[in-house]
Amino acid sequence: MKKWIISLAIILILCGIRFTDPWFLDMVRMKALDQHQRNQTQESLSNLVTVEINNETLNKKGQWPWDRNALSVEIIKLYQKGAGLVVLPILFADEDRFGKDAVLARTLKRTPTIIGQIPTNDEVNTAVVRGVSAVGKSWKGWVYQYPGALGPISELAENANAVGMMVIAPEKDGVVRRMPLIIAVNDELYPSISLEVLRMAAEDISYQIKTGIAGVEKVRIPKFKTIETDVHGNIWLDFKWKTPTYALHEKLPDLTGKIVIVSMTASGLDSPVPTPVGVIHSHDLIGASLATMMTGRNITRPYWTNVGELGASFVLALVIMVVVLLLPWYFGAALMPASIVGLFYGSSYLFTKHDLLVDWSYPVLTVFVAWAIAAFLRFMEEHKKRMEIKKQFEHYLAPAMVKKLQKNPGLLKLGGDTRELTLLFCDIRGFTPISEQYKSDPQELTKLINRFLTPMTDIIMTNGGTIDKYMGDCIMAFWNAPLEVEQQRQMAIKSSHEMLAHLKDLNIELGKEGSLPINVGIGLNTGEVVVGNMGSDQRFDYSCLGDAVNLAARLEGQSKEYGMKIILGEETAKEMDDEFVLIELDTIAVKGKTESVKIYTSLGTHYVLEHTMNYEMPRQQHNKFLIFYKDQNWALARRWINDLRDSFDGALTKYYAMMEKRIDQLEKEELPEDWDGVYRATTK
Repeated sequence: MKKWIISLAIILILCGIRFTDPWFLDMVRMKALDQHQRNQTQESLSNLVTVEINNETLNKKGQWPWDRNALSVEIIKLYQKGAGLVVLPILFADEDRFGKDAVLARTLKRTPTIIGQIPTNDEVNTAVVRGVSAVGKSWKGWVYQYPGALGPISELAENANAVGMMVIAPEKDGVVRRMPLIIAVNDELYPSISLEVLRMAAEDISYQIKTGIAGVEKVRIPKFKTIETDVHGNIWLDFKWKTPTYALHEKLPDLTGKIVIVSMTASGLDSPVPTPVGVIHSHDLIGASLATMMTGRNITRPYWTNVGELGASFVLALVIMVVVLLLPWYFGAALMPASIVGLFYGSSYLFTKHDLLVDWSYPVLTVFVAWAIAAFLRFMEEHKKRMEIKKQFEHYLAPAMVKKLQKNPGLLKLGGDTRELTLLFCDIRGFTPISEQYKSDPQELTKLINRFLTPMTDIIMTNGGTIDKYMGDCIMAFWNAPLEVEQQRQMAIKSSHEMLAHLKDLNIELGKEGSLPINVGIGLNTGEVVVGNMGSDQRFDYSCLGDAVNLAARLEGQSKEYGMKIILGEETAKEMDDEFVLIELDTIAVKGKTESVKIYTSLGTHYVLEHTMNYEMPRQQHNKFLIFYKDQNWALARRWINDLRDSFDGALTKYYAMMEKRIDQLEKEELPEDWDGVYRATTK
């Protein structure tokens, strides 16, 4: 009875602490919820771009501040590039020292450029007023109030189409997680600069805020979707989105229809801001708030979450104490981490799928404390029983036998799981000449191999892969085990290109050292294999077995024959053409197999190559070449080879030379009319 009274008292104390919710718990909660933001894979929003004024820009164009004629020129250049809107988060509170305000004013009048203003603690107010209407209860006491504001000089204010408040609202720990959409100055409502951008994008003229008993509920631009806020008119920022960034002095890409944020990142011109995902520039907050609203993600923390978190804490603590105190110890040992993992991933699911911020930290703390207290009480109880057992049997049994009565040994079990994996083999080509270079100094050869294997391994593991084994100068890796990888094919192909890019840098270093370059071949294949702990009772490894593994190894071997650095199997290439530039090479039956498979190579991502390589037309021509080749139309196949030989920036030159030799050979053979075009490989 005593242990149950103690357990219940502990639970009630923990729930009482959560009910009062002191400030330090709120900070812990925020830090815990930050983890969900950090776990998100960053993506770029296609219609947002950042253009930096960095140190190099100032070196080329002169020190800041520039005269406003020069700034006008840069704004016009952005619109000439097709920019839909230009966001200029700069306060023009003073007249231009060069007297060029009129030039900038004319530019602002002619272009949809958004400039900034700031709230102040001074009572002077020179801010530009924008129409904001309120519906519902009074917003006073909820919206952030400032005694004054500082806006642009009158000449710019009168000509600007849009002026927004540049304001942030850090939490008590100094981290910015929310952004105010509306603030008040002397009982007048003002929109933030990001809200002004949306208004301009929607081509609207006003804003509406809806308030209730519990404060602000929503902010709306009539022509845009409703934006849910917290009680103060803040939105929770979604840091998943990252804007592509360019320097102002560099050649800019096509900006047609994009919202361009001009950012001051030069030393001394910007104060970096701490956020859940790290310290970022203040302009990134504007980008994050715009991305959050434009994607329609309404991250909220409703009032009921406090009740839900308190209830979860109480129920889980009670359950885990009952389990630990009554059931075999391994149930409690499993339930405690399962509860922690479940709470974290449950909270993560609610955040990812339903945009809800539900705290997992305090329920986890409650579960851990409850488990620790219950485990201690259980230990003391069992210790007492063990002492009783010892007292009862020590005179009748050997000490070792007594200990066996007190312990429950476990067994190591080996096993496997059938799962679809994407496999990678990477092998150094021409390793013999390299090893001969170091025949008098084998230690240096070992260092060279480590210089190669270490970064390759880091790249694979960074992209979610598992290193299976090293076989001399060869790496075997796979994706989707032991952890599931949703984009296993993408990650494997991405890793391959990153490995080749790093190898290029390594070869530059080796060239400077007078060493031979390292060339590799990479084979990728996807298929079902058996994966798990394999070996003996004394020693085992986590590995995989299956036909897909053998095919991946064979494809790596064929990379040399085809003159390609990367060869993909048919299953790996499936549905990857939207992201990567894939080229079909052949239909092949590798040595030791009768079944044929189409093989491909990847030249890189569309995102990278579309700016550097003309590949669409050559790829169409290449596909025609394959048709003529499989139809035994050798003359037309040769013609297309001649036309394609230097296409793709020479990436397939060796391949076309090989195919030309093969055609010469096949032409001499008597092939059946129904020849399937499959090449039977004779080498590994």
